[in-house]
Amino acid sequence: MRAEDYAQLIHDQLGDAWLTQIYRRILKLRTRSYHFEIARKSNQISIQHTLLGVELKVGSKRLACPDLAHARYLAIFARIGSENVAMPYDITKVSLLADELESSWYRMLLLADEAAKSKPKSFKSRLRGILVNRLREEVAAAGAGAKMPSFEKHNKGKGKVVKPSQQNK
Repeated sequence: MRAEDYAQLIHDQLGDAWLTQIYRRILKLRTRSYHFEIARKSNQISIQHTLLGVELKVGSKRLACPDLAHARYLAIFARIGSENVAMPYDITKVSLLADELESSWYRMLLLADEAAKSKPKSFKSRLRGILVNRLREEVAAAGAGAKMPSFEKHNKGKGKVVKPSQQNK
């Protein structure tokens, strides 16, 4: 069996827990786009606690994050080398989504390790590369959403949506 076939089996095994399936659910929420100002995929990703707060270190670049949950969320996408991602606007959801994304990521890696345990090290590397490339392409295809979320207000009882640009008219 080829590495591509194992990658497809892993994708099928994860089903709704596949990382981009979770990401597509995130895109249905109110989100804002986040652009990584870093070079493509880096193997050196860490979360650091500093006197000024939490930072996500990708290679030699440091990205300030408002809290640990945001750093964990962004770390997943930094690992796959995404350039633009959707960040949930509701801060109460970020931690739960980061948990879900991390679980998906580590489960995928465990399945890849299990599939490649009797294979050469080069096969394991190729399988991981195929999976990560697939994730990167799927996240890019799904998009990062709007730069800023829309803030539409509903008039009580009238059912009419008022956009912020129409409020003062």
